[in-house]
Amino acid sequence: MNGKIANSVFCCALLALLFLGACSDPAPGRTTQDGTPEPAASDQIQQAVGQGTMHAAGTIAANPNRSAYFGDLHVHTRFSFDAFIFGTRTGPDDAYRFAKGESIPHPGGFDMQLSRPLDFQAVTDHAAYLGMLAEMSDPATRAGQHPAARYLQQAKDVPSIREAFQQMGGYFRGDMDGSDLLDPEVFRSAWKAIVESAERHNDPGSFTTFIGYEYTSSGSENQNLHRNVIFRGSKAPPLPFSRLDDTNPEKLWAWMDGLRDEGIEALAIPHNSNGSSGMMFELTDWAGDPIDAEYAELRMRNEPLVEITQVKGTSDTHPALAPNDEWANFEIFPYRIATTIPSDPPGSYVRDAYLRGLTLEATTGVNPYRFGVAGASDTHVSAGSFDESNYWSKVGLLDATAPLRGSVPRTPGDPDTYLDVYYRFWSAAGLTGVWAESNTRDSIYDAFRRKETFATSGPRIQVRFFSGYDIDGSSDDIGALYAHATTMGGDLLGKGARAPDFLVWASRDPLGVPLQRAQIIKGWYEEGGAREAVYDVACSGGVAVDATSHRCPDNGALVNLSDCSTSAGSGAAELRALWQDPDFDPRQQAFYYVRVLENPTCRWSTWDALRAGVPVRPDLPATLQERAWSSPIWFIPGAEGTDGGAGNGA
Repeated sequence: MNGKIANSVFCCALLALLFLGACSDPAPGRTTQDGTPEPAASDQIQQAVGQGTMHAAGTIAANPNRSAYFGDLHVHTRFSFDAFIFGTRTGPDDAYRFAKGESIPHPGGFDMQLSRPLDFQAVTDHAAYLGMLAEMSDPATRAGQHPAARYLQQAKDVPSIREAFQQMGGYFRGDMDGSDLLDPEVFRSAWKAIVESAERHNDPGSFTTFIGYEYTSSGSENQNLHRNVIFRGSKAPPLPFSRLDDTNPEKLWAWMDGLRDEGIEALAIPHNSNGSSGMMFELTDWAGDPIDAEYAELRMRNEPLVEITQVKGTSDTHPALAPNDEWANFEIFPYRIATTIPSDPPGSYVRDAYLRGLTLEATTGVNPYRFGVAGASDTHVSAGSFDESNYWSKVGLLDATAPLRGSVPRTPGDPDTYLDVYYRFWSAAGLTGVWAESNTRDSIYDAFRRKETFATSGPRIQVRFFSGYDIDGSSDDIGALYAHATTMGGDLLGKGARAPDFLVWASRDPLGVPLQRAQIIKGWYEEGGAREAVYDVACSGGVAVDATSHRCPDNGALVNLSDCSTSAGSGAAELRALWQDPDFDPRQQAFYYVRVLENPTCRWSTWDALRAGVPVRPDLPATLQERAWSSPIWFIPGAEGTDGGAGNGA
């Protein structure tokens, strides 16, 4: 593909094998963000998510070349203690109805609805004190007579809600004795409702649900160590393992191993490593001992994925860790979760974890950080806000309006009245993308396990990534790539001194803006430490990448801040490149992953200011470049003359 700008409606003949999108005539009177015609409503989902599953005589058709599906694996409802304090009264059924395209109410009194449904979702309420807040809100119950309950019962406005969260939070974090709030019957009732809701809404071939929950471990100073636990099928334990059982994540993994012995399969997804102050990706185990093979195997068996982006910021990388990456400063949340304590970057970001893994492997022979990637919302109102122009933030009544989230001043025209809240650093939510044979639990969960996943900052950008030898870059034969190459998430064994081929293929969100560039991020270990490099590999407009800087020229795409309109005629509907590493060393183990950037668009805070008729808050970025990330491919040096083999793509 030469990167030439294409129409916003995909050319089906070219993309049929890759994306399985459906062609349609543009819908009259409606346009996408860049002003091009919007696909017809009946085809939007097909084009955006690559739907390859059809119903015929009660069967579910499988696409052997796999289709792209998008979903959210991090959703909180009224069963989470904090969501209930924030005013959320919607439950799992509402969350699934929202994901399937229906509108549901926000605590602030307005409706929330997606522009198009998701393909899969998991409700992941906090396991600790699951469902207890509804019980505490009733003064007639035993829990409602607890000293902490009065804060909740008095929480009628934003100041009192903040007070309730602060006062009650100590019980739920374990800083204060909450043993008299441990009511297993309430926990079981809430867990039963969550499981039954997932079972009720699971619709194989059309919409997939996963039973799940959040394990909310943290360090002694509120360093974030939270995980979402996702179960493969209908089997789930009587109660989830929570921080009330143990705050050591290694105990969680051991519990998950025990569940497998009972026929219950699950995986955990760490999230918001950006708020962990280095604890998420340590060079030692929980006890402070060196990481060994047993630890690495335990972790990788139970945590094949990591959440790279969500409403509380992006955890790809940080400018302090990647000073030569011009796009590293993207939606950085600077604090530990629920605090204004700065979070230390080393050990807190995914790319750094990959580099630490290579260092550990080079020095000790083990690597516990071979994750694929996921994206999510972490919504606490039962509904993820994925669109910058349709943003309702995260914590219910606390940030339901633009002044409350600090994007516009409380008094128009008076910049001294901006609220100094950390909500202003939050992002529109991310999404997990998978390549799977069908929209079913088994097929999507298998994609999680083989790490054939990608993440986006909200748009439904699709990314393919393969590596191998003698790849035909002009061929659309995806079946041949699966047969003879390695896809994202897999290992590629080297063939002597030969440099492998990397095929990158990305498609824009047809309801978003065009793509600007596709990049490959490389990390490797050499004597003296880990290294990284960023290579542009495909440019919009069909222009070549500069051979010296490894960068595309700027395509000139701009944003008009007076109305958030974007440049017409700049960018690409798809980007495709066959690339070889110009600095390849066959002796070095390395990882490679893809990052795809859209043209610039308005950030949610700019949309807030535009609607309020006030200037953009000067200490916030006015625009951003939405993006997608693939899971890595790991290159494993091979002996001279040894045939390299396909990894998980075989």
